[in-house]
Amino acid sequence: MAIEQPATRPDNPRFSSGPCAKPPTFELNKLSDAPLGRSHRAAPGKAKLLEAIETTRDVLGVPADYRIGIVPASDTGAYEMAMWNLLGARHVEMLAWESFGAGWVTDALKQLKIEATEKTAPYGEIVDLASVNFDNDVCFTYNGTTSGVRVPASFDIPADRAGLTLCDATSAAFAMDLPWDRLDVTTFSWQKVLGGEAAHGVIILSPRAVERLESYTPAWPLPKIFRLTKGGKLIEGIFTGATINTPSMLCVEDYLFALDWAKSVGGLQGLIGRADANTAAITQFVETHDWIDFLANDPATRSNTSVCLKFTDDRITDGAAFAKAIAKRLADEDIALDIGAYRDAPAGLRIWCGATVETSDIDAMLPWLAWAFETEINA
Repeated sequence: MAIEQPATRPDNPRFSSGPCAKPPTFELNKLSDAPLGRSHRAAPGKAKLLEAIETTRDVLGVPADYRIGIVPASDTGAYEMAMWNLLGARHVEMLAWESFGAGWVTDALKQLKIEATEKTAPYGEIVDLASVNFDNDVCFTYNGTTSGVRVPASFDIPADRAGLTLCDATSAAFAMDLPWDRLDVTTFSWQKVLGGEAAHGVIILSPRAVERLESYTPAWPLPKIFRLTKGGKLIEGIFTGATINTPSMLCVEDYLFALDWAKSVGGLQGLIGRADANTAAITQFVETHDWIDFLANDPATRSNTSVCLKFTDDRITDGAAFAKAIAKRLADEDIALDIGAYRDAPAGLRIWCGATVETSDIDAMLPWLAWAFETEINA
């Protein structure tokens, strides 16, 4: 007997964890001011890039003496740029509790081959943060996009640390209140919480990071697109709109639109509130359905953007196949697109709850998730 489908459908079924849903007011014609066909080094292009940098500073509350640069290759390019330029000056602690953090561990140990301590935790858990020695350089992800595990509010980075902190904040920026005075390098891509178009990264440097850049030369060669210094001095142009390589001015215009939208919903606190409301809707659903749970074990570490879920019903014999079947049913019905767990993560679902997602769409999707579960478990 077929199970009756819910009557209400999401207006927007896009719950992908990257690239993420566009802002709700997005329309292509709103990007018509992009200086297409012009050099990015001409005055209009440089002005747009500088506007993107300074509006980022305004929305995120980045201190005035921190440098913000737009760099190639999304968050991956930005974070690897930081690692290649800054690491090797002192011992490093590499912290990882999901796949991207594990990738940074591989870079440090197998590519750069630096003196490093590896601290890892399985999916759903987090490393012993109290054991971190901040006299060392410390590399970590603020929010594990593929595990749904973020650092808790209790994570205390000392102000008088001797080492640098290198933070991959790609699914945290614009959805979490980042402690800028405790972060020396912060990277993200605007394709996450603000739903911008892909391929561009942002790197934010504290004065301490700039000091390291100007006083330390790594032992390995640096590709042109990674170079942040010249003649022992920071290349200031990178942080005023003179990008290292050619950016897409259409993508920059799209980011500017997203930043304007962010300001219209209350800036950073408005964005955080929207993400928290989305996550609260899923939390209520999980608490009232005994066949599903969060992948993150500790509520204090649960992400409010990349929400990862696992099925807990004893009748499920093949977790991976079951989760894929659920995701396919919801995609085929155009209810929820791209919500399967990341390929390296445990079987389950990953629902993006960042600020560009409407809570009304989460509320409309969840009864369909229950429908898909009941349909599949009784198939």
